[in-house]
Amino acid sequence: MSPEINSLSKSYGYKTVIKWLRQTRKKPFDFQTEAWQYYAEGYCGMVNAPTGFGKTFSMFLAVVIDELNIIHEAKTSKVKPPKKRTDAGLKLLWITPLRSLAKDLARAMREVCAELELDWIIGVRNGDTSQNDKLKQKKQMPEVLIITPESMHLLLAQKGTISNFNNLRCIVADEWHELIGSKRGVLAELAISRIRGLLQEKHPERLLRIWGISATIGNMEEALDVLVPYEEVLKVIVKADLEKKIDIRSVLPDHIDMLPWAGHLGHKLAHKLLPIIHKSKTTLIFTNTRGQAELWYQNLLKLDESLAGQIAIHHGSIDHELRNWIEDAIHTGALKAVISTSSLDLGVDFKPVDTVVQVGSPKGVARFLQRAGRSGHSPYETSTIYFLPTHALELAEASAIKEAAKTQNIESRQPVVMAFDTLIQYLVTLAVGDGFDDKLIYREVKETYAYRELLDSEWAWIMQFITSGGDSLSAYNEFNKVELVDGLWKVTSRQIAMRHRLHIGTIVSDAMLKVKYLTGGYVGMLEESFIAKIKPGNSFALAGRVLEFVMVKDMTVLVRKSKLKTAITPSWLGGRLPLSANLGAILRRKYNDALSQDRNDEELSFIYPLFERQAKVSHVPKDDEFLIELIDTKDGHHLFAYPFEGRLVHEVLAALIAYRLGRVKPISFSIAMNDYGFELLSEQPIPLDEPNIKALFSPDNLAEDIVASINATEMARRKFRDIACISGLVFQGYPGKYVANKHLQSSSSLFFNVFSDYDKHNLLLRQAYDEAFYQQIEEPRLAAALHRIQQSKIIIIKTNRYTPLCFPIKVDSLRENMSTEELSQRIERMTAETEKKSRRKNDHQL
Repeated sequence: MSPEINSLSKSYGYKTVIKWLRQTRKKPFDFQTEAWQYYAEGYCGMVNAPTGFGKTFSMFLAVVIDELNIIHEAKTSKVKPPKKRTDAGLKLLWITPLRSLAKDLARAMREVCAELELDWIIGVRNGDTSQNDKLKQKKQMPEVLIITPESMHLLLAQKGTISNFNNLRCIVADEWHELIGSKRGVLAELAISRIRGLLQEKHPERLLRIWGISATIGNMEEALDVLVPYEEVLKVIVKADLEKKIDIRSVLPDHIDMLPWAGHLGHKLAHKLLPIIHKSKTTLIFTNTRGQAELWYQNLLKLDESLAGQIAIHHGSIDHELRNWIEDAIHTGALKAVISTSSLDLGVDFKPVDTVVQVGSPKGVARFLQRAGRSGHSPYETSTIYFLPTHALELAEASAIKEAAKTQNIESRQPVVMAFDTLIQYLVTLAVGDGFDDKLIYREVKETYAYRELLDSEWAWIMQFITSGGDSLSAYNEFNKVELVDGLWKVTSRQIAMRHRLHIGTIVSDAMLKVKYLTGGYVGMLEESFIAKIKPGNSFALAGRVLEFVMVKDMTVLVRKSKLKTAITPSWLGGRLPLSANLGAILRRKYNDALSQDRNDEELSFIYPLFERQAKVSHVPKDDEFLIELIDTKDGHHLFAYPFEGRLVHEVLAALIAYRLGRVKPISFSIAMNDYGFELLSEQPIPLDEPNIKALFSPDNLAEDIVASINATEMARRKFRDIACISGLVFQGYPGKYVANKHLQSSSSLFFNVFSDYDKHNLLLRQAYDEAFYQQIEEPRLAAALHRIQQSKIIIIKTNRYTPLCFPIKVDSLRENMSTEELSQRIERMTAETEKKSRRKNDHQL
């Protein structure tokens, strides 16, 4: 508690807010009053408190108290106020990562202002904001603007930007942990640096406070440094000494054999979910992918037709009007259940929601706790979340998550640095707006966490790139975007300015097509790659409706209602999340207890027969052991290895080991992986023995061997597509006439080749390789895994049947080439064969 809290308690604004809270039978938590005091004293900082304890009010009411004090001071002052108000307009800029979060925040803030009789307008600005609302904001900014990072940059791209921020007092970055690990966080850093710079230029006496809000993040101090990197300001972390009660329950089948050894849908336990839905007011059911959400919706309706009209789906590809209706229906308690992806993960306060279900492993502790917090979203209420496994081994992950939640072992979010594509886009944004002074902006950019290591030579290259296209593109006028006009760098071409505004942001995905009925009315969005695979007359499911594909016209998918009850479900990119390092480490420890007789863990107890079976045919690895299984089947010779480091690390590690084995003996492999381990499959015997294992898994010469073992150039080329789009190298098209994904890929590949051949020092080329190495390959985590393996005891098991541990990896390799029905039949056949071999061995032993 700040020692000066008494000075706050004497203020008019504080007394007014406390009186209002008492009337509503509430009182502030210590961390809230602490945040209000630090705000009053001019601090910037970070508020860290459990979900449901009022983090939003810790900052919003701080600004409200300040405003009430200013109003009271003006009323009691003997100085005659000016006839025209000079303090109207934006006072609080509230950055949020999600559109659904913005709507809920605005509702809560409006209620507070109405009850305190504060005539503030609460505005929202994001991709769903109507053109009419944007025009109103242009004429007169609201006092509070809830905004996404992309929309902040769109404001900076307007003429007369400074007028928007004349009376700004505070910037709040809500759910900062969600932004910090992405280029969207870099967008926020750059926008804050410019707004701060504008205020310092025009109002040097003005104190701009910058605050972040976060519930679940492991590296809080670093997160504050990223948000507020300025040394001259006072900084503080306000941490709530409160614990949110979370009741984590696993949905267990009646018998272990009910759960498959591998899978990703969990439909075998769908009947167990129905009683949970019926006994709860409202249940949020979280899945990891949009396709999974669509399939679960269909399956629940098939199991219980009485749920028709009482359940809905919510994800980013559903039309925003339908999403808004669903969110309102959750608030009023009109829906019994909503199946959602991460679109409802954060901060949204749905009072009727008393139960959350997580289908399948969330792959991270922070994500799981965020989702749990959607239920019991009030102080001292218990958040209830059910873990519904999609296959048997996921129950071990459930056990690991329970332990991590108990010990608050939460992942850190690594900030993005030196993203040259984002910086290039930002400079062109400023040039489209009022223009910029390169010396001034360079100083501002260097102050940000993301670009504090930026060199003078790199800045000079970036300036050359936006003014002439750099060494390799200077002959083409379309890359001469920015020019010097009256001492400021500006975009003078209206076409370049318009094109740039259309694609401000760092989220680049497959081209999205709107889905619309022939008779009118939008359903949602689909990726171009999915539509390209289906023919007219085919049916697919979207937003819980079965639709017949008619045609694509003007980048719109035209459909009619299908007579079929079920249909194929669209796939969206980015569906598979990797296991976090924290969860992987705890999972390895859990395997120590798997065969222990004195374990007090219901999940491990339930899957004990599975571990017993694993121990009989192979081995259950402890956390100081590294298991390798060599299995010969009619498919060939298999090598299964289990580092428990997540699928991204395993993908690269498998390629690395295949390359190193190939140096021992020329041999070709097919590769498969999941979060637990990887498989190398060959037609020839695999040249692996105990003496050469440590060498194969050595961290020595890692960087060189990675480059040799994987197509690093091809990975960088794929990364370069996004970089080319963000930096404006390739134009993505106009609304309704977007450039096809294959054309974007081919255009960006052309630039990649030109830079590789003629411009080796191109910063965007360097960034592509860096992103491939550190984000996709996760080289630091891979190196740490190899060091750990060197210290581990190596266990090699040879057998002729699939084991419970390798089975999910084998199934994953089949999934790519089979339909769901074919795959389920193949899994049943493989399981039966494995069981048959096991019985034969037992009979032989008898």
